[in-house]
Amino acid sequence: MSGTAEPTGSQWYDADAGPLVRPYAMTGGRTEPGPGHVRFDLIALVVVDDDAPGSDDVSLLGPEHRTLLALCRCETQSVAELAADADLPVGVVRVLLGDLLAAGHVKVSRPVPPAQLPEERILREVIEGLRAL
Repeated sequence: MSGTAEPTGSQWYDADAGPLVRPYAMTGGRTEPGPGHVRFDLIALVVVDDDAPGSDDVSLLGPEHRTLLALCRCETQSVAELAADADLPVGVVRVLLGDLLAAGHVKVSRPVPPAQLPEERILREVIEGLRAL
């Protein structure tokens, strides 16, 4: 043990990182994004829905929710980009996005499943056709 006594509450503070807020505190202990259990893929695109009724009222949202909205206002962002830019774990971002989606603040477009993408043969034929032009 060192000769200096740690101040009360110091376990919640890291001198290098600043005050520490646990991820479960940001989500209220939730690990799933809402009652519908929407699964947000890392490449799903998130955009602010300004047309939704009540989308201007963000006063009841937490600071992390507002951060995500601010990031999405600048440009459409993927879930992975939001997590990186907000410096939050992806699991936390997914829960917070579930809240924002349920409240109508954002719209999420899910990526196209691989089964619905065109076959490689068709893509090669298109490329060959373009080269022939």
